[in-house]
Amino acid sequence: MARRKKIYEGKAKILYEGPEPGTLVQYFKDDATAFNAEKKATIEGKGVLNNRLSEFFMTGLNQIGVPTHFIRRLNMREQLVRACEIIPLEVIVRNYAAGSICKRLGLEEGMQLPRPIVEYCYKDDALGDPLVTEEHIAAFGWASQQDMDDIVSLALRVNDFMSGVMLAVGIRLVDFKIEFGRIYDGDFMRLIVADEISPDSCRLWDIKTGQKLDKDVFRRDLGDLTDAYSEVARRLGVLPKMPHGKPTLIN
Repeated sequence: MARRKKIYEGKAKILYEGPEPGTLVQYFKDDATAFNAEKKATIEGKGVLNNRLSEFFMTGLNQIGVPTHFIRRLNMREQLVRACEIIPLEVIVRNYAAGSICKRLGLEEGMQLPRPIVEYCYKDDALGDPLVTEEHIAAFGWASQQDMDDIVSLALRVNDFMSGVMLAVGIRLVDFKIEFGRIYDGDFMRLIVADEISPDSCRLWDIKTGQKLDKDVFRRDLGDLTDAYSEVARRLGVLPKMPHGKPTLIN
């Protein structure tokens, strides 16, 4: 089998050249990182779970008319996606106070915010992905005002969809981060949701107990990360259950 051309490798995924023009193969690794990669580990099965969960969310968004880069899942760890020009921003939507906003604004963790808050971070690991404003984005040309209007609109639609899906299975969507890319059809450009949507990029809490079912389990040493992600997958019906009751990671 011919060796595939690696396009990019990040902390949790590798992008390879796709089989058709304008496509990429997105491979999900088992690597887990936190605190801007200061804390690292390999979590067996994490990549499989994130591949399946991201497929589930991206497929749902495509079905409700929110365009994404997702085309189809290829196997346990890989999915075929559309190549796009990534906007160098992480777009964060917060429904409840958690993480950095608590430190910045002195908020109590778990406090419901008056409305969903959209924040932006400039994608640069060397700088620690700093928080930026729309003024920075416009001044440095990272995105146009029309882009920003579309990004906010799409991010809030993703929030509505994700919040509803999670609420139905007893999980609170505390916050999440997504990325956007540009694709071109001739002279026409449109934005699509790119990267991934998984417990790596969301904060998910059990509504009744407050148990964390996301990467904070790894950040704070709260237990087994695979168990937490498997619980999310089990509730969403993403992975089949085996006779012993635990989800299986088979394809």
